[in-house]
Order: sequence, then C-alpha cells, then structure tokens
Amino acid sequence: MDCPDGRLTNLMPESPPDGPIAEFVSESVGSLPERCRFPPSGTAVDCAVSGGPDSTALLVLAVAAGLEVTAWHVDHGLRPTSADEGRLVARNAASLGARAIAVEAPVEDGPSLEERARDARRAALPPGVLTGHTADDQAETVLWNLLRGSGLAGAAGIGEPHRRPLLALRRSETRALCMSLSLEVVDDPHNAETRFTRSRIRNEVMPLLADVAGRDPVPLLSRHAELAGQAAGLLDVLAAQVDPTDAASMVDIGDDLLRLAIRRWLTECADGLPPDSASVDRVLDVVRCRSVATEVVGGHRVCRSRGRLSYERR
Repeated sequence: MDCPDGRLTNLMPESPPDGPIAEFVSESVGSLPERCRFPPSGTAVDCAVSGGPDSTALLVLAVAAGLEVTAWHVDHGLRPTSADEGRLVARNAASLGARAIAVEAPVEDGPSLEERARDARRAALPPGVLTGHTADDQAETVLWNLLRGSGLAGAAGIGEPHRRPLLALRRSETRALCMSLSLEVVDDPHNAETRFTRSRIRNEVMPLLADVAGRDPVPLLSRHAELAGQAAGLLDVLAAQVDPTDAASMVDIGDDLLRLAIRRWLTECADGLPPDSASVDRVLDVVRCRSVATEVVGGHRVCRSRGRLSYERR
C-alpha cells in the first residue's frame, strides 16, 4: 500500500492476534459500540492512531465492530520517543489482529505548531481515515471555533462527522476501555501546554464553565453542535447554488447569501477547515471589487483576475 504523499517509511506486516486482548475484546467493550457510528461489519477502514487513549479506543472498537482495520500512525519527530510510540501502536494493532502502517511527516517546533502538524497529518493519511475524536473534543472545538469567529459552520463543531465514530463517547470512557484491556497508551505532553489555545480551552475554560454552570458543559455543547450542523446543512443547500469565484455574476446576490457561499468555498479549499468571519469578509471585498487579493486562515491567499477568484496555497 502506498502512502498518499509517498512518505511511507515503515510497513508493519499484519500479525495474528496474540494474548487475551484479541480473545476477549468483544466482551470488554460492553455497550460502547452501540453508541459508535461505524460502517457495516466487514468493511475495510483506515484509522488514525497516535497511541493516545482516544485513538487506541477507536482501534479497539473498530475491531470489535467486525471491521477490517488498518492503523495509521504519523510520526512528526517532535519527541525523542516518537519512534517508540509508533512501535507501541504496531504492538497494540497486532494484538487485536489489525494491520499497522507508520508514516514519517517531520514538523519543526515553533509558531503555529498545531496547524502545521494537522496539515502534515492530512497530507500523510489516506482519504476517509477515521479519527478518535470524542464528545469532549467536539465541545472544545465548538468553543474554539466560536473564538475564531467561524460562524454557524464552526458552531457545528468538528467537520466530516461521518469520519468520527466516537463523537458520542467521552474521553473518560476511552481511557477506561484501554485500561480494562491493559493496553499501554501515550499521553501527548502538548495537550497540557498553555501556549496552545486548544489546551487552555481543555484545561482551563471547560472546568471553569462546569463550575459556573454547575453542570457538565460537554453534553450541552455537543447538542448545540448537532443542531447547528442541521441548520448549516439546510443553508449549505442554498449556498451550493452560488459560485462565489465568478465575481462578475455576483452583482445581484445579496451579501448574506454570498458570505455563506464564500464560507463553503473556503472550507472546501482548506480541506474541511472552516474559515473565520474576518477571512470571509475580506474575500467578500475581493468579490465586490473593493480589493484585488487577501490572505485567509493558514496564510493562504485569494486573488481575483479577469472576474474570477482563485485560491493560492501557502
């Protein structure tokens, strides 16, 4: 199998189940699979597995669902132990009867590390790969998107929910599942670093919200994401009928609908990452001929030439 960007560095052959994990996995997962959204049994799937409890639980539950699983581990080389984490993923996968593939996608530490690492993973992983995002990730993403001013689409939380089978599970449940199977997992130290906005939302904002509200905010934010997703879907049908790249034909299109069309287009160009409102407004100015070009999230550019817009990646 080839890596999407040609950086496949280690192909770990499929190994037979070894030990009690594979034998008793179906009994150990309890009712968790009923709350997951996996394809039908027998389907071949790719799972992104970092070695953390969420992605390891994804691997376990995908196997329990009767899927033909390949675990993909992306090594950014950010820690001296990163190669060991790949080998850990391979051992866990082999014990479950799954295949494992390791890919090197080096990323240097520094500004915008989270964004650059995310982009590197997207380039390295196969299309349609499943991820282990949970309800806690969903809630944190809603808040993060609201802080970025990403509008209704951002309020819907994590994009492409069909690739997130564990969105109904909690982070505490995925860790407990791994512990019940005695599966070794890795805790990413970056998740505790205050230099990352998402880490501060997880470790500071969410506990404060729980204290202020007197209740767990995760179910509330997850439900909000679901409702926002339904509304966004209806509006997307309208926006799909508008081509914002054809600036010359947008004269009779109102700004509200045009903003929706621009947001939809930018999201597609950014591989599913919704833009913030400021980027949408700047692109609107390009469509309306108030400017010739502008930058959008990620340092990419939108330019107008001969009445047409183009998206130029950094």
